Amino acid sequence: MNHKYLTITQALDGLKKKEFTSVELTQMYLKRIKAVEPKVKSFVTVTDEEAIKGAKEADAKRAHGNNAPLLGIPLSIKDNFSTDGIRTTASSKVLDEYVAPYDATVVTKLKDAGMVMLGKTNMDAFAHGSSTETSDYGSSRNPWNTDHLPGGSSGGAAASVAADEAVAAIGSETAGSIRQPASWCGVVGLKPTYGRVSRYGVIAMGSSLDSPGPITKTVEDSALLLQVLAGKDPRDATTSPTGVPDYLKNLKGDIHGLKIGISNDYFEGVDEEVKAQVEKELKVYEQLGAKIKKIKLFHPKYAIALYTILQRAEVSSNLARLDGIRYGNDRSYFGEEAKRRIMLGTYTLSAGYYDQFYNKALKVRTVIIEDFKKAFADVDVIIGPTSPTTSLPIGATENQSMFGELADVLVEPSSIAGLCGINVPCGFSDAGLPIGMQIIGPQFAEERILNVAYKYEQETVWHERRPSL
Repeated sequence: MNHKYLTITQALDGLKKKEFTSVELTQMYLKRIKAVEPKVKSFVTVTDEEAIKGAKEADAKRAHGNNAPLLGIPLSIKDNFSTDGIRTTASSKVLDEYVAPYDATVVTKLKDAGMVMLGKTNMDAFAHGSSTETSDYGSSRNPWNTDHLPGGSSGGAAASVAADEAVAAIGSETAGSIRQPASWCGVVGLKPTYGRVSRYGVIAMGSSLDSPGPITKTVEDSALLLQVLAGKDPRDATTSPTGVPDYLKNLKGDIHGLKIGISNDYFEGVDEEVKAQVEKELKVYEQLGAKIKKIKLFHPKYAIALYTILQRAEVSSNLARLDGIRYGNDRSYFGEEAKRRIMLGTYTLSAGYYDQFYNKALKVRTVIIEDFKKAFADVDVIIGPTSPTTSLPIGATENQSMFGELADVLVEPSSIAGLCGINVPCGFSDAGLPIGMQIIGPQFAEERILNVAYKYEQETVWHERRPSL
C-alpha cells in the first residue's frame, strides 16, 4: 500500500469498503515511521510486532461483522499513559526500563474501540515543559521545520500526527500540553473539561489539572475520539458522572447568532504575525453569522505565578513515589527540570510557607474560575491565539527555567479553571510555520467548541496543508 494521508474518518471508510486491510494500513504507517523518524523523532518506543498483531485481530473482527468505532485504526499514544506489557517511560530515565503491568483507562477504551497502537510518543520528561527539550531521549522536531521545536509536553504526539506517522494521537494537557504543540505543529488539539476523561493509569503531573485528550488532523476526528474516551470511570473519582452527548451528531449545527468573546488581554505580548492572523480569521465567524463581543478577562499573566505554585506542589507530591525501591531507577536519574520542580513544590508546601503561597494560590484559582463564569454569562465561547509565538528554534529553552509557563500563558488560565478548549490551525507565518487559534468553552461544553471549530474548519483550507519531509 502506497502512502496516503488519511483522517480517521477516511481510514474507516477505506477499511469498510475493503480498499485496504488494517494490516496494510498499519504496515504503511510503520514504513512511514521508519522513513521520517530520523528527522522528526516523535517516538520513544515503536511497537511494530504488537501493531501488526493488533491489525490482524482487527481484520478478523471486521470479517466477522464487528464495527467498533476505531476498528483497525493505527494511533500513537503519549508515553505517560500506562500500557500493559509495554515500556512506559514518561520520557525520563528514572523509568527507562519500566514496563507497565496494566493499561490506563484511556488505553483500555481505545483498545475496546479497536485501536491499533503504533507506539509511545516522546514528551518533556514527566510532562515538565512545553518543547520536548526536557526529554531524556532527546527533543522531537517540528515536521514543518526540523530545526524548530514541536512544542510540548505532547510534542511527540503532535509531531507524529503532523508528520503522518499515525492517523491520530492521544496526548495529555496540564496547562497547554495538547493545545500548544497542536498549534506549533498545525494540527487539531482538544483539551477536554477536567474530569471528562479518566486520568487512571496516567503518570500524574498536576493531579488537579491533568486532562487526557486527542490530537488529530480534523475536528471531526477529535469528536470521534472524544466519544470513545469520555465518561465516568469508577477507578478515577475525579471523573464526572455528567452524561456523554453524541459529539459527532451535533458537530454540524448552525452557529448563526453565536456570541464570541474576545479579550484584548489575550492578544497582548503576542507576536504580530500571530495576532494579525487570528484577528483576520475572526471575520470567518462574522460571515457565518456569529457576533463578536469584546470582554474583559483576568489577565493571563497572573496564571503563570498561580500555575507555578500549584503545579510544583502537586509535582513534589506525585514524584515522591519514585524512589527506586519498588520500580524504576533511583532519584539520581531525575533530570534538572524535575529536580527544580520538586524543590520548589516542597518549599511551597513546607511549614511557614503553605499559607503564604499554596493557600493563596488556591484563592486566586477561585477568582479565575469565577471570572470565566462571569464571561460565559455573556458569551458562548472565547476565542484567541493559542500560543504567543509560532514554533521556536531548537535550543530555545536553554537556561529558560520558566519557558513552559511563558509559552503556555494563553492556555494556562482555562486549564486552571478546568474548562474545555480546542486548537485549530488558522494560518501560517511568513517563515512557513503554523499559527493556531484556540476556542474556549465552559465546563462540559465540548459539543459547542467542537461545533464552532468544525464550522471554521469547513470554511478554510489551513488544515489541508502538509509539511514536506
